[in-house]
Amino acid sequence: MAVKEILTELQSLSNEKMMAINTKAGAGKNQFGVKMGDIRNIAKKLKTNHELGLQLWNAGNIEAQFLAILIMKPDLLTAKQLDTMVQQIDFTHVADWFSSYILKDHPAKEALRIQWLKSKNKWALRAGWSLMAGKIARDAGELDLDALLKQLQKEMPKAVPEVQWTMNFALAYIGIHHPAYRKKALSIGEELGIYRDYPVSKGCTSPFAPIWINEMVKRQSK
Repeated sequence: MAVKEILTELQSLSNEKMMAINTKAGAGKNQFGVKMGDIRNIAKKLKTNHELGLQLWNAGNIEAQFLAILIMKPDLLTAKQLDTMVQQIDFTHVADWFSSYILKDHPAKEALRIQWLKSKNKWALRAGWSLMAGKIARDAGELDLDALLKQLQKEMPKAVPEVQWTMNFALAYIGIHHPAYRKKALSIGEELGIYRDYPVSKGCTSPFAPIWINEMVKRQSK
């Protein structure tokens, strides 16, 4: 299928409720409002197709970007391509898919983490802190967690919402995965109060770091 045909199919699946949800979450006019299940069904039909994925990524539509993420081969993307792509993102849900499906296990993720944490681009910074959170959880041996906590304490209050979200993951993961730093992470979370009043659906855990940390630690002890 050509990109034009795929965009036509995506547009035919437009859903007003989904469009309203996306808009509330920060999406602009570059959307059709397609349900994620429908996007995944198209991806299954297309199967892995890296070149088509690259074309879809540049189509200027968030559903096309979701689809591109599902059909591209991450290992074929160079660090330079990833840096360009991350700065083309303009919707938090796309950013999160990009981190989960493309960046999480990419060979260049460590170099990009270091590079993006120095970036002035909010989407690169968001991705950098997402990679940092993952490293804190899985491979924190070389990290100075005390210095990280001081940095988070200083920078989180001033961070733009897109970046603040993944910085909060880093703070929570320090408290969850590193008992020696838990008390300090809890203290910083209480002091900053970020996401203290965040609306949460029944059965879900609040992103407010102290609640999140305590809940995850409690689950680990069961």
